[in-house]
Amino acid sequence: MWWNMILLASREIRRNVLRSSLTVLGIIIGVAAVITMVTLGDGVTAQVATEISSLGANLLQVHQGQGFRGPGGTRSAERPFDLKDAAAIEEEIRGVIAAAPVASRSLQAIVANDNWSTTVTGSTNAFLIVRNWTLESGRLFNESELRGGKPVCIIGSMVREKLFGPQNPIGSSLRLEKLSCRVVGVLKAKGQSSTGMDQDDFVLIPLRTFQRRIAGNQDVSAILVTAQEGVSTEKVQSDIERLLRERRRISLEDEDDFHLHDMKEIISTMTSTTRMLTALVGAVAAISLLVGGIGIMNIMLVSVTERTREIGTRLAIGALEREVMIQFLVEAVVLSSFGGLIGIILGLSAAAGGAHFLKIPFVFNGGIVTIAFIFSGLVGIVFGYFPARKAARLNPIDALRYE
Repeated sequence: MWWNMILLASREIRRNVLRSSLTVLGIIIGVAAVITMVTLGDGVTAQVATEISSLGANLLQVHQGQGFRGPGGTRSAERPFDLKDAAAIEEEIRGVIAAAPVASRSLQAIVANDNWSTTVTGSTNAFLIVRNWTLESGRLFNESELRGGKPVCIIGSMVREKLFGPQNPIGSSLRLEKLSCRVVGVLKAKGQSSTGMDQDDFVLIPLRTFQRRIAGNQDVSAILVTAQEGVSTEKVQSDIERLLRERRRISLEDEDDFHLHDMKEIISTMTSTTRMLTALVGAVAAISLLVGGIGIMNIMLVSVTERTREIGTRLAIGALEREVMIQFLVEAVVLSSFGGLIGIILGLSAAAGGAHFLKIPFVFNGGIVTIAFIFSGLVGIVFGYFPARKAARLNPIDALRYE
């Protein structure tokens, strides 16, 4: 019975192909818009999570000062860390893999007649561990270079490209203002972070070299810490806070003169924000589905008027009101579902093209595709109900007299 009704509905739709196509246009646009917006939003969310994760797994950042304390808030005096703070975190806190002391500054890097403005960071080999960086060629710093503050450096792929081109920079000299250092390693490319920072535009030198030859002091502005996989970063964070309060002799009544950032919290915040924006945009796009539903209702009302004599004949020879009503409902659902299928195909195609253009991953969301198709069918039921009821309640005698 149902299959026959679907075939009958398809035949009625084929009778007026152009009108049927224009009727489902609203549904097609609505479904395509929802699929495109949600798929691109999922791609942006995945991209943000990947880029933040590339900064380092289970990464905790310890900075001096209390950071921004909100409207009316003030900043506490910023007291720098020292090398022993990082060593104490690595040795005394359970679950810590590595702790890297960091001091950095923007400088001009010069090779022959070429120069390039970049970020120069002084740290230890632990920096590459906590930032999840790997070498493309060359080696890490050795102990004598770290302890003696030797003029050696490891460069990012952008610095290599700008200053050395296709040449192998290992063993070559690079000048950072007045400091001439020897390149011992090149990092693998990582691309831009979610904040737009080029992670490959970077020069790493031993911390003691940076302190003696560039900064002129013993300050460490931040400590980057990475925890073991599976270890609670909340526990590690509280242990670091306790240890630093003891080492910096902060009394119970005083507030911390440092602050911590947990990258997991940042990832969670940013992905939940992008998901919320995606849902909002998807909801706005879904409004066009309702507009498409109104179009279906109008066309179904016209169809009922055009087929009044046919309906009267069916009722006169014994068809039940329920059967007439179901027949028109099936026509509306077939019409809207057909539009939904075309909308899904167009939406996925547009999302794939958009993801390629925006250079974000294409994330197929089977859930939203299913919901969009079901919703398009529901639109057919809701907006087809009134015309179907009108058809079912026609008086057979009046319908047969209709001109």
